Amino acid sequence: MKNKIFFGIMIFFFLLNTLSACSKSDESSVEYITGVTAISAGESHTVALKNDGIVFAWGLNSYGQLGDGTSADSHTPVPVRGLTGITAISAGGYRTVALRNDGTVWAWGYNVLGELGDGTTTNRNTPVQVSDLSGITAISAGELHTVALKNDGTFWAWGSNSYGQLGDGTTTNRNTPVQVSGLTGITAISAGVFNTVALKNDGTVLAWGLNSSGQLGDGTTTDSYTPVQVSGLTDVIAIAAGFVSHTVALRNDGTVWAWGSNGYGELGDGTTMDRYTPVQVSGLTGITAISAGESHTVALKNDGTFWAWGRNYYGQLGDGTTTDSYTPVQVSGLTDGIAISAGDLHTVALKNDGTVWAWGLNHSGQLGDGTTIGRNTPVQVK
Repeated sequence: MKNKIFFGIMIFFFLLNTLSACSKSDESSVEYITGVTAISAGESHTVALKNDGIVFAWGLNSYGQLGDGTSADSHTPVPVRGLTGITAISAGGYRTVALRNDGTVWAWGYNVLGELGDGTTTNRNTPVQVSDLSGITAISAGELHTVALKNDGTFWAWGSNSYGQLGDGTTTNRNTPVQVSGLTGITAISAGVFNTVALKNDGTVLAWGLNSSGQLGDGTTTDSYTPVQVSGLTDVIAIAAGFVSHTVALRNDGTVWAWGSNGYGELGDGTTMDRYTPVQVSGLTGITAISAGESHTVALKNDGTFWAWGRNYYGQLGDGTTTDSYTPVQVSGLTDGIAISAGDLHTVALKNDGTVWAWGLNHSGQLGDGTTIGRNTPVQVK
C-alpha cells in the first residue's frame, strides 16, 4: 500500500513538472507585434502600421474593417490584404482608412452611408481606393464620415452628413469626396462622430457639424454646416475630436485644452460640466500628443509617460482601477511612449521599441492579446 502511495505521489509531481515546463515553453514561444510606427484605435478594432508599409488589424470584423477578406473577428493582428506602401492609418467606427505613399487613399469596412468614398454604399472586406482623390497628406476617420487634407491645403470629406459634418454647407450624404467650403491653410484634421475639427497654419482651430454639447467650441450649441472658429484658442499644434461629443487641443506650450461634453470628466478640468468654449486640463504640462475616445481622453508626455482621464468603467484609463477620473491619472507601468490612440472604450499605445500595448474593453479582441478579457492596465499586443 505504501509503495502504491509513493508511486502515485511520484506520478503527480512528474505531471506537475511536465505541465509547468510546457507552460514556460508556451510562454516563451509567444510572439509580439514589433516594428510598428503608427497606431489607431477604432470603435471595437485596432490597426497598426509597420515600418515596411504593411497594415495589421485586430478586433471586431463584422463589416470587414480588418481588411483581411473575411468578416471573422481576430483576437490577434492579421495583415490587411493587398495593401503596401502605407504611410498613415485611421480607424473609424466600423471601417479603416489608409494613406499610401503615392498620395492616394484606401478604405475598407462599413459603407452604408458612403464613408469609404468609392462611389458606392457597399461594405468592403478588402481595401478599395477612394475616388478621384490624390495628393493627400493626412486622413482621419470619424464614426460615419472621413476627412482628408491635400498638399495644397484644401480639405475634403465624404460619408454621413446629417449634421453638416462634411462642411460643404449641406446635410447631403456623399459617397465620393467633396471639398469643404472656403477652407485653406489647414495643417491638421480630426473627424469625430457628427463633427469635424481642423487646425490652421496660424494656430487657430475651426470646427463644424453637430454642436449639441458645445463640441464646436464657439460658445453656442448651434449646429454649423460650415466651419466656425473655436473661441479664444491660439498657438495650437494638435487636435483630436472624440468618439461622442468632446474635442481636445494641444498648445505649443505643452498644455491641453478641451471643450464639449463632460459627463464623465473627459474634459479633465475637475468637473462634469459641459463647456462651450475651451478649458485647460488640470495639472498637465509637457504634453506631446493627444487622443479623444468615447468619453475618455489620453495624452503622452515628453518623458514618455501616458496620462488619461474621464470614463473608466472598462479600465480604459489604464490606471489599474475602473473608477472615473475628472483629472489626469498616469497609466500604470508604461513608459518610453511615442504615440497613443483612444478608441471607443479602449486605448492603444506605441513604445519607442516598436511594441504595442492596449487596455480597456476587449469583447471583440480589440486589445490584441489573444483573449476577450478586459484589462485595466496595459497588456502587450501579440
